[in-house]
Amino acid sequence: MGKKVKKDEKPQPDDVFDALLVESRNAATVVLMLSSPEEDVQSKACEAIYKFVDKCEENKKILLDLKAVDPLLKLMQGEDETVRRYATMGLSVMCQNSEVRKFMRKRDDFIPTLINLLHPDIADNVLYEFATLGLSFMATEYSSKVKIFECGGVEPLVRLLSASDPDVQKNSIEALAQMALDFQARCSIRENDGLPSILELLKSDYAVIQKLALLALERLMQEVGNRNCMRELDGVSRLLEILARQDLFDLHVMVVMVLANLLEDLETLEQMKEKGGLKKLVMIITDQPAPEDDSKKLAKKESGSRAGKKSAKDAKSKKGADEEKDDAVSGMDSITPTLPDVKMCAAKAIARCAKNSGLPPLLKLLSIDHGDLKEAVTLTIANLTSSNLPNCQDIVNLGGLDLLIAALGDLREEVIANVACVLTNIAQDETLRMEAISKGVVTALVDPLRSSNTNVQSKAALAVSAFTCDADARAEFRESGGLEPLVMLLQSGNDEVRRNTAWAITVCGVDEPTASEICRLGGLDILQQIQLSSTRQSSFIDAALERLLDSNTSAKYALTGYLSTMNLVEDGFYDPGQLRPGTQFQTLEDYLKEPVNDKRPIFFINGKLQVTKESEKTEESDFKVEASKSSTGKISKVSGKDSKTKSKAQREKEEKQREEELAAQAQKEAEAIAGKDKNTLEPPSDPSFVRYLEEVHEKVLPLSTTVEQITVLARYVAEKMGGPIERGQLPHFSWELPMSQIRFEIKSNVIPIGKIKMGIHTHRALLFKALADRTSVACTLTRGNYNRVWNEVLVGETDQAPGAPKLPPSRYIVDLIHEPGKLLPIYSHEAVAYQKV
Repeated sequence: MGKKVKKDEKPQPDDVFDALLVESRNAATVVLMLSSPEEDVQSKACEAIYKFVDKCEENKKILLDLKAVDPLLKLMQGEDETVRRYATMGLSVMCQNSEVRKFMRKRDDFIPTLINLLHPDIADNVLYEFATLGLSFMATEYSSKVKIFECGGVEPLVRLLSASDPDVQKNSIEALAQMALDFQARCSIRENDGLPSILELLKSDYAVIQKLALLALERLMQEVGNRNCMRELDGVSRLLEILARQDLFDLHVMVVMVLANLLEDLETLEQMKEKGGLKKLVMIITDQPAPEDDSKKLAKKESGSRAGKKSAKDAKSKKGADEEKDDAVSGMDSITPTLPDVKMCAAKAIARCAKNSGLPPLLKLLSIDHGDLKEAVTLTIANLTSSNLPNCQDIVNLGGLDLLIAALGDLREEVIANVACVLTNIAQDETLRMEAISKGVVTALVDPLRSSNTNVQSKAALAVSAFTCDADARAEFRESGGLEPLVMLLQSGNDEVRRNTAWAITVCGVDEPTASEICRLGGLDILQQIQLSSTRQSSFIDAALERLLDSNTSAKYALTGYLSTMNLVEDGFYDPGQLRPGTQFQTLEDYLKEPVNDKRPIFFINGKLQVTKESEKTEESDFKVEASKSSTGKISKVSGKDSKTKSKAQREKEEKQREEELAAQAQKEAEAIAGKDKNTLEPPSDPSFVRYLEEVHEKVLPLSTTVEQITVLARYVAEKMGGPIERGQLPHFSWELPMSQIRFEIKSNVIPIGKIKMGIHTHRALLFKALADRTSVACTLTRGNYNRVWNEVLVGETDQAPGAPKLPPSRYIVDLIHEPGKLLPIYSHEAVAYQKV
């Protein structure tokens, strides 16, 4: 037997827990392990959580509900590197979920913790990668952008753009691209020398990094200082180099977008011209380079080569580079650019240049049936023609009017809106406007007014106002049915649509036929309703309403009770009385159709001689006389020889037959005339008012002074309306009964002013205004209460001493009742008594 060896084993202390290997498939259990005091347990729990949240989106929300955020955030701030690393990985990946981000925004210590992990002394690429990943996720929210900026997060992100790890570069540039949406961050990126580093990323071997760099540049170039810095760094040359390489075709769209922002500055524009950049953009949209046919093949080839390069990296880098963390960026990464996409962006870039060299190819592109391209082209042309008459002239000379008018029928609403802008720009020149009208632009603008898109409605209404500056265009627009959709747009809830529509109605309402049609369609009522609104009312609404009322003096007097010296009472004017607010203004035809009633009559002004009807009656009378003469034998068309050969019975039979034929024909013509009158409802004639006009011209016009003219005219009006009325005797002046007799006589509520022989304030003031406007005597017409209506005139001082300063004319009220012709100074006791009962 061998010698026994004694085992040297020391028993464990009683107070030490035996090692225990725990295997758990429950997330809640792992979350509890995060609170363990042992760093090894914490590390394994954090690693398990990272793997769990990286599997799917739902897991991130599960851990949030299990309240894993607080212990993970605490471990991120710990001393152990491994625990800190895994905690950062897990919590950063969780931030991809919107609910987690919402929760983290409430934690003031999360973003500062991530920024602290980017300190140069740490030098841990894994921490850098996932800390920047968390910041890129948080930067998608505006409040988080502000927090990152306030905590000084821009500087470490810019510094890490030069990191050796491509995942760190990608996450850093993505975070900065999101930060560039904030104007403060744009300046901060430049101040921290971020632009040179971003330009260097354009040389990266990874397409996603290049695209993110271009996205950041596109947003940064919206700031003037960044554009100046980009010009100093000769960034335009680097961008043009990418455009020159067909193997980088998938980057061309975003490169042109960056150039479009850069071209906002004239200095950059000159730099582009010197380097041939404008020619390059024009060549892109005009298909001149010719390698575009193989562009898709080249893009696919480049995608394959880059995929090979990416696959050569380690799994961690590959995974980090392929992750899609934002919808905009991920969508951009998956786009396969096409030739129209590049053309569209190039067209937008040329729009910033506003030079004539792009017009011919742009017009050529209008015939291409590609929605995005056509939208970009029309937007470009709209910018080129804005306040640029030479470009507008070139558009017309190149035959662009036909293309633009045809594009008003395009299915894409943005195209229609852009074309309407172009046509509005062209209409600023009278010659070009008339040429466009001759090609049918006015009629073509009617359909866009019926669009449901507010942008199209607004631009179309503005174009209508630009093209309806003359009577022929307004008549064409009215006959094409354009007034109805235009009036309907007044009820739009969009302020710009309502404003442009009101301006179009202001322009269209210059002539009386168009203004009357707008009122018939309800435009006057809508404008009155809007004017009473505290939110929709505007100066444009006031102008449109004033224009309609000025063009329709009958409506203005009925609604406002006032006509100025510029509002002439012409033939066709009628006074239906003061209308209450909200009452619809009816046409004269509506009043003519009404049966005779006991309401207030409508007073009508008509100084035209209607000879047509009288001549027809005369012809009819002559025709009957001729028939009567033939029937009585006073005028015989039968020769004496024939009368002798025919018997008496035969002659009587022929004469009776002829009489019946003539009577039937006369009856037929009379019925035709009556039917015509019934359908047309012609306004009644007023031969008395015509005679008044002739007499007034003989009596008033030869007078030398305004005072004499006013006095003579006032006395003439009073004489025709029943003469002077003594003070206090007005209630006893009988005028109602004669008015009812006239209405019964003509069987109508519409009474011509010349038929009134007994009148008071209402009738005399209206007749005075109608006669004064035809004799160049300026006066107003104002309606008060209780049938009180008066006329105001302006009279200058005629007895001033030589050399004395000339005083402005004074206002007077003309007395037409008690002392006809007397001028009552305004605001005097007599004037006030004349206006009130």
